[in-house]
Amino acid sequence: MKFVDEAEIDVRSGKGGDGCVSFRRERYVPKGGPDGGDGGRGGSVILKADRQLSTLLDHRYTRHYHADNGRPGMGKDRYGAAGKDLTVQVPVGTLVYDRDTNQLLSDLDRHAAELVAARGGAGGRGNLRFKTPTQRAPTKAEPGQPGEERRLRLELKLLADVGVVGFPNTGKSTLVSRISRAKPKIADYPFTTLVPTLGVVAAGDHDSFVIADVPGLIEGAHQGAGLGHRFLKHVERCRVLVHLLTWEPGEDPDPHALVKRFDSLEREMELFDPDLATKPRVIAISKIDLSEVRSILEAVTELLAPRKLPLIPVSSVTGEGLDRLIGELYRLI
Repeated sequence: MKFVDEAEIDVRSGKGGDGCVSFRRERYVPKGGPDGGDGGRGGSVILKADRQLSTLLDHRYTRHYHADNGRPGMGKDRYGAAGKDLTVQVPVGTLVYDRDTNQLLSDLDRHAAELVAARGGAGGRGNLRFKTPTQRAPTKAEPGQPGEERRLRLELKLLADVGVVGFPNTGKSTLVSRISRAKPKIADYPFTTLVPTLGVVAAGDHDSFVIADVPGLIEGAHQGAGLGHRFLKHVERCRVLVHLLTWEPGEDPDPHALVKRFDSLEREMELFDPDLATKPRVIAISKIDLSEVRSILEAVTELLAPRKLPLIPVSSVTGEGLDRLIGELYRLI
């Protein structure tokens, strides 16, 4: 299924039903009074978070959502039926903005969370409601109130415990596929991952956490370079980050170059959102199954020591270090 994390929709609630003007017309009731009932309320449009959904794709094709109108009141004190509410399902983690004011209306960050995006109009009162001791035969009734119309912008930010970040082609997808049941696309060219992928990692016999494979970042990502801030936003909700570092294929491993890449990655995330710099982080050095990488691990460890972050060498090929990485991530979570 195609991953879509932004959509714009228009919602309109139902109009309330009109009140009724009616009088009793029964043969043996010589002084029949007013008996016009109230109109029914209009249906509301409700956005509801559903954990079974993972994309806003449906809302790219269906952009207009209208709830039912209320039915008008009737004689014999019969009320009109209320319009049926319209429930629109969205993924958990959807932020709802008013497109006209850019105001955040709600963050649907848990399953079954709801937002009444457009409230149905109230039904009008029938003439029975206007009867008084001095006004025995009122001939007026109220019209139903109009429904609300809103233009909304939906923005999905994935909910994950751990986010794996790094430059393109560092093995993020391979790592996620080895420690979880996720099946991201894996290939030996940059930007193989074009959309975030979620996986569930088993941590012990009864515990687990959710990990997200975020598309590769490059210099200037906070300004939109590469896949840019479109996917940096998905890191904002992660509780722990994994900085996956390695060298390009055929590149001569240089400890100083690796540290420079780490600092560049940190800078891009901090420029995008300063709060990202305060999240718990783990540095993972990948591809240690290669002798040239293993030979300089000690030098890399010394250079990164001032950052005071856990550093774990791993190999997605042999599995070395993966259990330790899972344990450290679970401890931080």
